[in-house]
Amino acid sequence: MIQFRFGLTPVKDIHPWGGDTPSLSWFSLTDGWYDLVADGHHLLRYPDGTYVDYYVVRLWEDLLDTLPAALEPVPQDLLPFIAGDHSTWLPTDSPDTESAANWYGQHSLDMGYLQSAPDIRWWRTVSESGDDLMTVIWTHAQDVDDGRVTLPTTDFIAAVTDLHRDVFAAMEERVTTLETTGPPPGVAIDLPHLRHEQQDRATWLRRALERTCATDWAAVRAGARLLVPVPPP
Repeated sequence: MIQFRFGLTPVKDIHPWGGDTPSLSWFSLTDGWYDLVADGHHLLRYPDGTYVDYYVVRLWEDLLDTLPAALEPVPQDLLPFIAGDHSTWLPTDSPDTESAANWYGQHSLDMGYLQSAPDIRWWRTVSESGDDLMTVIWTHAQDVDDGRVTLPTTDFIAAVTDLHRDVFAAMEERVTTLETTGPPPGVAIDLPHLRHEQQDRATWLRRALERTCATDWAAVRAGARLLVPVPPP
């Protein structure tokens, strides 16, 4: 139902950072393209058929940042708020509305560094009968109608895990090759640090899955009522 796809730019074609001393880091070596496919829809594909052209690690980092909040089940009474459109919120400001807005935003995949990027959000629900589901919603995608898909939480975690595994397999091959051949001519790469970063970042998914939230539900509920007041009967 959902899949993260990517490809890396050949090292020889990556533009190094810096002027007089051009260099490549682990981050910059992830230069490439990526896409998010949801229910067959390519959410990060442009009308001309190309995909987002950026550092693949940015998608991975932002995805891991959302995981703790995304995997915290949403109480039933807050489902209308998390599923609603923030453009309809009332212009009000208080500690409670800040708590509610921050909680809402923690369920969004950061696409602010892209032009004309879609709004992609997700949240988890666990019913009394034991149904454990993730809802993925997208709006204003370049070449895709607004939509929504619901899938088992285990499938969502599997898609994130697959991205993590594939990124680090591709980067392991890249790092190992550079350790053997050395950097491209005229480009500096700190190879010991590159290996250290490869090993350290490989632990980030486990750490993200182990993190828990300390949501102040009373503040979120109070803020939601101020931002989207319930109409009188």
